[in-house]
Amino acid sequence: DHGKTRLLDTIRRTNVIAGEAGGITQRIGAYQVTVSLEGEQRKITFLDTPGHEAFTAMRARGAELTDVAILVVAADDGVMPQTVEAINHAQAAHVPIVVAVNKIDVAGANPDKVRGQLTEFGLVPEEYGGDTMFVDISAKQGTNVDKLLEAVLLTADAELDLRANPDMDARGATVEARLDKGRGAVATVLVQQGTLHVGDAIVAGTSYGRVRAMLDENGKQMKEAVPSTPVQVLGLTSVPTAGDLFLVAPDDRTARQIAEKRQATERAAQLAKRRKIVSLESLKEQFAKSEVDMLNIVIKGDSSGSVEALEDSLMKIEVSDEVGIQVIHRGVGAITQNDVNLATVDKAVIIGFNVRPNRQVAELAEREGVEIKYYSIIYKAIEDIEASLKGMLKPEYEEVVTSHSEIREIFRSSKFGNIAGVMVQDGEVKRGTKCRILRNGVATVNDLEISSLRRFKDDVTSVKEGYEAGINLGSFNDIEIGDIIETFEMQEIERK
Repeated sequence: DHGKTRLLDTIRRTNVIAGEAGGITQRIGAYQVTVSLEGEQRKITFLDTPGHEAFTAMRARGAELTDVAILVVAADDGVMPQTVEAINHAQAAHVPIVVAVNKIDVAGANPDKVRGQLTEFGLVPEEYGGDTMFVDISAKQGTNVDKLLEAVLLTADAELDLRANPDMDARGATVEARLDKGRGAVATVLVQQGTLHVGDAIVAGTSYGRVRAMLDENGKQMKEAVPSTPVQVLGLTSVPTAGDLFLVAPDDRTARQIAEKRQATERAAQLAKRRKIVSLESLKEQFAKSEVDMLNIVIKGDSSGSVEALEDSLMKIEVSDEVGIQVIHRGVGAITQNDVNLATVDKAVIIGFNVRPNRQVAELAEREGVEIKYYSIIYKAIEDIEASLKGMLKPEYEEVVTSHSEIREIFRSSKFGNIAGVMVQDGEVKRGTKCRILRNGVATVNDLEISSLRRFKDDVTSVKEGYEAGINLGSFNDIEIGDIIETFEMQEIERK
């Protein structure tokens, strides 16, 4: 929560943040703005990558698409684990970084402390003799935002040679993709080379189609998209995965062939992953693994980026060696009958991230006893799954001693066998509890049960400390005066 989305809002003068669940960016958005530098109009395209650490996978891809990374650090918060992660991604992708020190208007803001902390990660400010541009800003007040944009352009001019050929067939990357009820598969793509036109046949990952329409981030129709332009593309047959590269094919037939070949490869890879080859050496491991309880999950989300980030986060949850997670299916779009059928067969839980089933599907799930959980914030899903994994752990029990009684007299009965006349020394003796005999401090017999308990002539359920009682141990008669009868219960230990 260092103010990334607020900063973009200020730059775009629109409001994305108000519609976000929990104030966290749940998907990558792409926006273009025009900046004037030294009297020349220049365009910058922004990719808004989510900041929460659950989005490592998405952000890694974001860094691969970007030319310059703006690292937003709150002046009152300083460097956080996510900040370090973002620096690592940007440095791994060899992307120059411009640091925006945000929230300088907040009480307790200390921009110099941020500069000091970031020098440890190789980001040395220009004023300290380094080559990283730092700009103190306030996204809320709009302070110095124009200077930040200038810094981005200056960094790009100094360190990069940003040129692309607009006259070739377009290629680029899918930034985000989702299923829209009225429009079908909608993919946000970033053109990196060439020019994309309406009517082009394109392939993105395993999906293909013809560009039916292109829209900019404000929903306006576009005829063509030149390099570095983010556009929403309509007309794909299925939803591509966020991060898939796209290219323009010569015609529809070629596009379909490329996509089908990729689908076949992906299917083969998935089948290979499922099929386990058992050797003699691994048999022992297989038997050991059969003790492991698996929580099967079907993930459905509103966009492929969210689905991937959620799967990534869930796979990192580790509760114990005894339980594990298996994602048996993931997909984009509403929860369908197929998802419920799959969950029924594999006894899985369905997680819907910003998506819901229609009435018939919900009724089918209820009939089949399939649980569907709905979330709009990734944290919550992670917390719930972790809690249910802990619930799957087999309970552990410990023995708790409840009483000691000393045998003072033995009554012999032809009907009941030996009856021990006892004095309860501590605790409470209850009928039906497990007990053992202690003779001279040594346990002689362990697995006995108090079959009947009497006070004088009355049958009772329990006798407290300081009272006398008659105890019968069923068919067990080997008791002596002076023996101690110790009763105990098994109680469940709470897992930490």
